[in-house]
Amino acid sequence: MEAEFHRWLREHVPAHARAPLGLSDDAALLSLAGRADLIVTTDLLSDGVDFRLENDDPRRVGRKALAVNLSDLAAMAARPLAAVVAIALPRAGCGSRTPLDLAIALYEGLLPLAMEFDVALAGGDTNTHDGPLVLSVTALGQLTERGPLTRSGGRPGDKLLVTGKLGGSILGHHFDFTPRVREALLLHDRYELHAGMDISDGLALDLSRMAAESGCGAVVYADQLPLSEAAQCLPHPPQRALGDGEDYELLLAVAVNVAEAILRDQPLDCLITCVGELVAEQGLWQSVGDGKRTPLEPKGWQH
Repeated sequence: MEAEFHRWLREHVPAHARAPLGLSDDAALLSLAGRADLIVTTDLLSDGVDFRLENDDPRRVGRKALAVNLSDLAAMAARPLAAVVAIALPRAGCGSRTPLDLAIALYEGLLPLAMEFDVALAGGDTNTHDGPLVLSVTALGQLTERGPLTRSGGRPGDKLLVTGKLGGSILGHHFDFTPRVREALLLHDRYELHAGMDISDGLALDLSRMAAESGCGAVVYADQLPLSEAAQCLPHPPQRALGDGEDYELLLAVAVNVAEAILRDQPLDCLITCVGELVAEQGLWQSVGDGKRTPLEPKGWQH
C-alpha cells in the first residue's frame, strides 16, 4: 500500500516553491522566511506494528520514536534542532500502567536522546482514545553550508557504502540504535557524497528507491554485506541484511575515488563497507565474487 500511495501523492500533490525537493527524500526541505535550509520530517509509530506494548518497555518506545526521526535528519545531513511529540494513549492504559504512567515513561525514554543531540522539545499534543498507543514525532533540522544530501544524485559507476552492520534488528537494534547524525555530518563535510539515505526498510528496498530517484540501476555485492551478530543468529543471514529493515544505517553513493578514500580513512567509530555499485541499466541485481549478476527482488518492510 505504501508504495502505491506514495506514487499517487507524487502524481497529485502539486509542486510548491517552499518545498523545492517535493516528496522524493527522507525528509522535506523547506524554504521559509528567506531561508532555504530547514529540514522537516515526521514518523508515526503504533502499537502492534512498530512495537508491542505488552512486551516492550515504553521507555524504549519513546526513545525509538525520536530516534527514527533523527535518522531521517541524518539521511539528509542535517543538524537536529527541535521536535514536537503527539501521543494518543489507550484510555484503559496497559497492564498496571495508567495513561499518565505511559506518557511519563515515553518521555523518560525520549528525553535522554533529545539531550544527547541537543534537540529542543518544543511542544506537541496528547489525547486518549479506545485504541492502541500511537505516537508521532516531528523533527526539525538545519542544513550545513554543503546543502542537502538527497537520494537523486547517484551516478552510474558510483560505489555504494554503508555504515555499521545490517540485519537482525528485531532482536533489539530497532529500539537501541543511535542515529547516524554525527557520522552523516562528518562524511558530508569531508567528502563529496553524490547521494544518501538511511536504511529503514531494508537495504534491497531502500537501494531500489535511491537508484530509481537517481535514474540508475544497482548491483549488490551479496558476499560483502556487513552482517550484524544478531543477523548471524537467525536463519539466512544475508537475506536478513538485505530485507529485515530498521537498521537505521547510512547508505551512500560516491565516486570510485571517494569510496577508496573513505574506505582507506575509515573516519568513523563504526565500520564503513562497500556493498555494491550503481549501474546505467535500471533494475536491481546481486552478484558474488565471480561478478555474475542475478536479479534481486527489492524486498523489505512495507506498510
